Amino acid sequence: MGLFNGMLGNASKVDPAKIESEFAQVLAAGETVQHAYQLIRDYFVFTDKRLVLVNKQGMTGSKMEYHSIPYRSITHFSVETAGTFDLDAELKIWISGMPMPVQKRFSRGLNVYEVQSVLAGYVLR
Repeated sequence: MGLFNGMLGNASKVDPAKIESEFAQVLAAGETVQHAYQLIRDYFVFTDKRLVLVNKQGMTGSKMEYHSIPYRSITHFSVETAGTFDLDAELKIWISGMPMPVQKRFSRGLNVYEVQSVLAGYVLR
């Protein structure tokens, strides 16, 4: 089901330790990965300092873009839960200076409330 969810654009939870080792050269000194989610080849990673959106590009995925968003730049966010006929939940994050939100979709099996709680914990400091 994980591959099927990825093909539909849904995110799935990833072990933070795995991501931390892969992102060692991207992380600042002392920065740690707290939570991570994967969308096919792309990731979005919550560290203790920022949100990092990772876009793997090209056929091989060797070209990567790291979009770093300090938590203080997040102006607001919303969660839309899955309904009876809607199989996925959605998280929208508005960033200062950007008119459109960053949107991520989650499969029904993933707890979108957990993701919202993590984000709230960093943004509302």
